[in-house]
Amino acid sequence: MRIRLPSPDVGHGPRRALRSLVALALLASAYGCRLEVTPPGAPTPWPTASARYWRWQWQLSGPLDTDVDADVFLLDAVRTTAAETSALRDRHRRLVCQVSVGAYARTDPDAERYPAAVRGAAGARPGMRWVDVRRWDALRPILADRFRLCRGKGFGAVALADADGYAHRPGFPLDFDDQVLFNRRAAALARSLGLSPGLLGGVPQVAALAPDVDFAVNEECVRLRECDRLLPFTEAGKPVFHVEYAGDPADFCVTTVGHGFASMRKTRELTAWRAPCPPAP
Repeated sequence: MRIRLPSPDVGHGPRRALRSLVALALLASAYGCRLEVTPPGAPTPWPTASARYWRWQWQLSGPLDTDVDADVFLLDAVRTTAAETSALRDRHRRLVCQVSVGAYARTDPDAERYPAAVRGAAGARPGMRWVDVRRWDALRPILADRFRLCRGKGFGAVALADADGYAHRPGFPLDFDDQVLFNRRAAALARSLGLSPGLLGGVPQVAALAPDVDFAVNEECVRLRECDRLLPFTEAGKPVFHVEYAGDPADFCVTTVGHGFASMRKTRELTAWRAPCPPAP
């Protein structure tokens, strides 16, 4: 079997090529071991027997490519259309919407719904502002409508994004316990509205939140040397959807597939391009 993992900036030298071929040879047989998956329901189920075998795609920019060979699609809740989700669901794809729960952007359709009292400091993205996650009564109806938008478009799961304001400078004296309580409430709300909740980022909270959410989405645990901290998910038979933005997939796949993660290389723009790792054997 010949496997090609394209990458826009991976170098090619004799020693690197040899190491890549050896690594890929060790992983190639995994393709023949992939389990059959069943159509998703609502909320999306994540069978433990399939936890190590998911193939996924994360696209937030550019024209959506619905033909990508993936079981799971993580997409923007607002810009993705119902027609696009319908086309994917017809092919039994599992659909995860990305929803910011601990922040909002000035360009969000519901930005004006956030009361002045919950608006905090600016975040890393243009127009982003953190919110005071201690004010659950004010935030709950806004989040509920964000989650309902996902369900209305046909998503069966939600990735809770910007769920780590306490670790930044949000403009409020938030601590770890404030954040964990809020994230648990957000996960329970999503579940009550027919969505399977997952945690995007927030690695320091993994041990606390692993029982409350169904999957994790991680960025660059290899580069940051923190992949071991995600093991509470795989040990519980829950998927870890992982992405690296640099490095040779033939190098990092050996580590992450060994952990049981669904891994791939992407660019930070999160266009349709991807270089997936083979699933775990």
